[in-house]
Amino acid sequence: MVERESPLGAAFRPGRHGNLSAGPGLRISEVTPSGIAEAAAWPGMKAALAEVISSVTALSLSAEPNTGDVGPESSAFSIGPQRFLVTGGADLPARLAAALPLEIGTVTDLSHGRTAIRIEGARAGWVLSKLFAIDFHAEAFPLTEGRATVHHDIFAQIQRISPNGFDIYVFRSFARAFWLELCEAAEEVGYEVAG
Repeated sequence: MVERESPLGAAFRPGRHGNLSAGPGLRISEVTPSGIAEAAAWPGMKAALAEVISSVTALSLSAEPNTGDVGPESSAFSIGPQRFLVTGGADLPARLAAALPLEIGTVTDLSHGRTAIRIEGARAGWVLSKLFAIDFHAEAFPLTEGRATVHHDIFAQIQRISPNGFDIYVFRSFARAFWLELCEAAEEVGYEVAG
């Protein structure tokens, strides 16, 4: 198999950056999983799709809007009506496609088309609110839930993975531009790029 190269290129600079007077307030890293898939259900079949995803990934999902789950090896979250973004090992898209009956829905392998960027730290939601017009407060955006939104022309799917951590999925072709914007937004609180 061909090894994927990071789309961040020279923009990926490990180390500490920005206002470090109180130490780095955030940690930013590229965490692209080896398998990323979009699973979409036919009308009225979202609950059945959630069951299939749960059986393949061992995650606990429901058909409710914005539901999600994060496990040690995989995650899944609702990205819109009848749709989930699911991550895991390299064989995840194939396993999902094999387990999903055609009368329930479809699976699209997005592994080579998306990049995941993780931002963690007490000010992560505050920094992200500089870029996205959504509420990152824990009551409005609970743990494991997801949101689909945009920053200028960059489409993003975001999942809260911990009380102070988010994974942001963007198209690979926009990953470098988004990375640079995120780093600029984080300069005020200082950040560490994990290498």
